Amino acid sequence: MPLPVQLSPDVLYAAGAAPSTPLGPFEDSAVAWASWTTLMGFVGLVALALVAAGPAARRAGARPAAAVTVRLSRAAVLLGIAAFPAALTGLAHDASASGGYDYGAAWDSLYDGTNGGRLSGLEVTLVLVGVVLVAPLTVRGIAAGAARVRLLAGGLAAGAVALGTTRFPDAVPDDWGRTSFETLMWMLHLLGGAVWIGGLLGLLLLALPGAIAPADRGVFWPPAIRRFSAAAMGCVAAIALSGLFLYWEHVDGLSQLTSTMYGRVLGVKILIFGTLLLLGAFNQFWLHPRVDALRAGGDRRPLHSLLARKFPAVVAAETVLGLSVLFVAPFLHGSARNQAYQAGLAAHSAVDLDDLPKLPAKAVSASTWVWGTSETLLVIALMVAGYLLSGRLARRRAAGVAASTATAAATGQGDLVEA
Repeated sequence: MPLPVQLSPDVLYAAGAAPSTPLGPFEDSAVAWASWTTLMGFVGLVALALVAAGPAARRAGARPAAAVTVRLSRAAVLLGIAAFPAALTGLAHDASASGGYDYGAAWDSLYDGTNGGRLSGLEVTLVLVGVVLVAPLTVRGIAAGAARVRLLAGGLAAGAVALGTTRFPDAVPDDWGRTSFETLMWMLHLLGGAVWIGGLLGLLLLALPGAIAPADRGVFWPPAIRRFSAAAMGCVAAIALSGLFLYWEHVDGLSQLTSTMYGRVLGVKILIFGTLLLLGAFNQFWLHPRVDALRAGGDRRPLHSLLARKFPAVVAAETVLGLSVLFVAPFLHGSARNQAYQAGLAAHSAVDLDDLPKLPAKAVSASTWVWGTSETLLVIALMVAGYLLSGRLARRRAAGVAASTATAAATGQGDLVEA
């Protein structure tokens, strides 16, 4: 419940205009978007190569394993290199007193002795370390060697810490427990988004011509998609749980989603995220089982057609929506709680808009932990149930296709199977 703020009687005699909560300059959000997309894209592409596409390609043989690693590594290196000027541009924009870009001041702020300077320095340094580690894998001979996993793991660790520095506290906190928990939630939010969105971008790159030889597609794609689906559902759980915490922290009730600028921007973000979830469900419960069924039936022609048309289109749409979420996020300023509270104060007092007080952070109670634990268990249960259900659908469809193929072969009716 909001805590009351005592105002002196001499400021309660007149009503004022509601405080303005603008979205902020479009340029600021574009700069922030470039920084987020490059850094998170690097992390997501490396994670895809390490935990999903790479292991699936190794099952298909040395040639597809090298081809997949090289394509994803080259894209990751490009994004990692771009992340350096993107982060420096953001620092330069913040350092400029006139709203422009002071790159000299931004460069001087790196490792300037302050905690903020150290974090900024670590961000740009670690992403370049990640690039250096992943860069050798752009050569096919090295990508096929034993060092592949170690280089990818090192690059992923460097990129993940670089991403974390954007949300690590830059001052000694008064409440270590709460600050540590908030930082953990932000890490779940950022890493979950990075692995999901960057992974979608990587799948789109692999679906383009020239990445996987036609003879290897039937062996590569079903396990690759299945592995990524498991990772993506873990990312959805991480984003949902951290998003629920951030919602609890910054919003008091559903009415603030429409009555405040923060709430309206958050509402747009939730709508885009919901649409992304629907497309993911389409992939999980229809497209992926269909790919497995076609492969089980030995029907390579429909499988190639499905991968060449429907799969890239759906993944491209998901990638665009994911990038749209990252573009909307920088428009979230302050909190809906404070915006609603300050609007109420301004409507019933003559307090200067620049001096309006803010609500204290919400207090954590026993019921907060009970609700949070319940939500965590529910989200995890839904993700596990969804993954198991989609696997069961895939096996059932594959078994049906295999039986139809056997029947057609026994009766001499041909081997073209419709799934």
